[in-house]
Amino acid sequence: MITHPSFTVEPWCLRETELNLEVLAQSESVFALSNGHIGWRGNLDEGEPHGLPGAYLNGVHERHPLPYAEAGYGYPESGQTMINVTDGKVIRLLVDDHPCDLRYGRLLEHERALDFRSGVLSRTARWTTPSGRTVRITSRRLVSFTQRAVAAVVYEVEPLDEPVSVAVQSELVANEQLPHFEGDPRVAAATESPLITEEHFAQDTRLRLVHCTDRSRLRVGAAADHLVEGPGSTRWASQSEPDVARLTVTAELAPGQRLRLVKFVAYGWSGERSLPAVHDQVDGAVAVAVSTGWDGLVAAQRAYLDRFWDCADVEVEGDAQIQQAVRFALFHVLQAAARGENRAIPAKGLTGTGYDGHCFWDTESYVLPVLTFTAPETVASALRWRHCTLPAARERAHQLGLAGAVFPWRTIDGAECSAYWPAGTAAFHINADIAMAAVRYVGMTGDEDFERGEGLDLLVHTARLWRSLGHHDPDGVFHIDGVTGPDEYSAIARDNLYTNLMARRNLVAAAELATRYPDRAAELNVDDEEAAVWRDAAARMAMPYNETLGVHEQSAGFTDFQHWDFEATPPEHYPLLLHYPYFDLYRKQVVKQADVVLAMMECPFAFTDEQKARNFAYYEALTVRDSSLSACVQAVLAAETGHLRLAYAYLTEAALMDLDDLEHNTRDGLHIASLAGTWIAVVVGFGGLRRYLGDEGRQDLVGFQPRLPEALSRLSFTVLVRGRRLKVDIGQKHVRYRLVEGEPLKMLHYGEPVTVSADTPVERRVPPPPVRPEPQQPRGRRPAGLPSEEES
Repeated sequence: MITHPSFTVEPWCLRETELNLEVLAQSESVFALSNGHIGWRGNLDEGEPHGLPGAYLNGVHERHPLPYAEAGYGYPESGQTMINVTDGKVIRLLVDDHPCDLRYGRLLEHERALDFRSGVLSRTARWTTPSGRTVRITSRRLVSFTQRAVAAVVYEVEPLDEPVSVAVQSELVANEQLPHFEGDPRVAAATESPLITEEHFAQDTRLRLVHCTDRSRLRVGAAADHLVEGPGSTRWASQSEPDVARLTVTAELAPGQRLRLVKFVAYGWSGERSLPAVHDQVDGAVAVAVSTGWDGLVAAQRAYLDRFWDCADVEVEGDAQIQQAVRFALFHVLQAAARGENRAIPAKGLTGTGYDGHCFWDTESYVLPVLTFTAPETVASALRWRHCTLPAARERAHQLGLAGAVFPWRTIDGAECSAYWPAGTAAFHINADIAMAAVRYVGMTGDEDFERGEGLDLLVHTARLWRSLGHHDPDGVFHIDGVTGPDEYSAIARDNLYTNLMARRNLVAAAELATRYPDRAAELNVDDEEAAVWRDAAARMAMPYNETLGVHEQSAGFTDFQHWDFEATPPEHYPLLLHYPYFDLYRKQVVKQADVVLAMMECPFAFTDEQKARNFAYYEALTVRDSSLSACVQAVLAAETGHLRLAYAYLTEAALMDLDDLEHNTRDGLHIASLAGTWIAVVVGFGGLRRYLGDEGRQDLVGFQPRLPEALSRLSFTVLVRGRRLKVDIGQKHVRYRLVEGEPLKMLHYGEPVTVSADTPVERRVPPPPVRPEPQQPRGRRPAGLPSEEES
């Protein structure tokens, strides 16, 4: 999509210079606005045409039964789907009784621009009605980072040739009609008319709707107020009914005159608070927004983003498209998390209902690492949400006959929603992913209050899970059987390498934390014996390895499986999950997404350099990247093992996952983890960022092993480390480390200890990468930017 000539490449903006109805749904996703609490898709102001209308509140969902052909013990009984709540962005326009629908009349000009520095979506259009009258329409829209419950729109219309009569209808709309997509399991389950009316109100310029969901019993309120500016002929009236509250503004406009509407919208929801309480909540929030005014909201939005970019910006020289893409990615990752405040970060953020609005393991493994180094306060919030779901996770563990806690594979409120247990419940690695996210956050922020509180709770209960899930064999080796790793084309395996490595780190970290805080450990009934059992299991953890091939196995016996016949697989049969049965995928050597390669990125000190190179080459030939989570991880290991051209190709794939609609489902929302993966590929891959934790005795140190591909002349980025702001500036032959803020920082450059302070920047040489044979990919699965199999 970004390669379409209507999309320009700019460093701080995503701009579309003409309207393309064939990719309207995709553009609604990339132009979406959110603050982690409210999400507004980038729909046209007038409501139609649309691809997928959407207004979302984080956590608001409806339940639905999960049917099974054959029921089984422990199967989840109900699913959850994020619903479209009251849409407050709709502003319909009639010009001389002609509805402004851009499919009719003549569209002379249309431009939309999302500014990453201001956080404002702007739009300009020149439209000629079927009767020949031309008007200019401009709008600006934001979802506030500083006033969590508030969004706002400025909408203006002016005639350009002849006088016109206009009517502007500003609406709150519930239970919008949604399109239905079939055939793709990644698309959300349809939930029609999920909201039951409790209250509707309209008076002067004020509107309000309050609804309740049927099964989940969540109360949702939305309120709006307006400022109207126009000529003396301007009049307005308001009305409401169960699913619509509307302010209609009419005016007679001559050329040079303009009608301007400023719309302030506030949202609130609760599963416990009364109707009057929610009613008052949204009325109060919208009153504060009106008092602040549009200009005040814009100024506060810009100030918030200025602070973020000071700590998070990435500068790329040599590829303007990647520069735009990495800032687009960071902006949307921030939007997904900024004001979530103890809520989940869904896989699609609040940009669409793909994956039913569920949160998965990729939040902790992809999104939170980025935020830990750029906006750490959002990480604490996301982890506190996980901690709030700990009672449900402990109950789930008990149901499965296990100790500790079993966190759900996919969820909105903490209950397991995956109906397919081999790729859901069996993916126990999510528990270690959560635990290690907590360890990473504490290590990089020094938040001791979180560590001794929520952090210790999470680590203890996940450590108990691993000890009860695994077992020692007669030789004392600790095995974890019947689990599914990150690769979803394998399932119910013994000793998945990634799972075992992450479990080992989880067990060790829990034991260390229990020792550090004995009073809290005692509250959790952790004694010295239990901590010793955790350490013993970690020390004896099985690490499957094929001596003949000289590679680690994805799981025990994996390298003995038959190889998938890539030569006989046509390009149109990817993704494989849509064309082949899981039975066939599970028993072949074919990898959907990085698994062993992810293990090497997450646990880099568990492997030698030679092991990393051999493992990467072996699994590169099996990995088909049918998941958006793979390319960025492969970029990191490609860079580390010296394959910089390949790493750059994978960076490009991750960066353009949504901008180019590579998975053909951007219409359902953005891939937030892949967007985070853009930063991972750049900063962890080419910047060589490493965390030195635990096993190396270098707790809380960061290090860098930078190297750039030929396509980039310079890479610069900022990271936050324990209250310090560190700027890293990398060229082809040298790197410069400069402390922008904070006390002197001890760190590593290619293993060499260095101390950086504000007064003494450090410059070091960048060594050349190792030279190794180029690894091969499955036929037809080479990333774009590399020569084809025939050319190579």
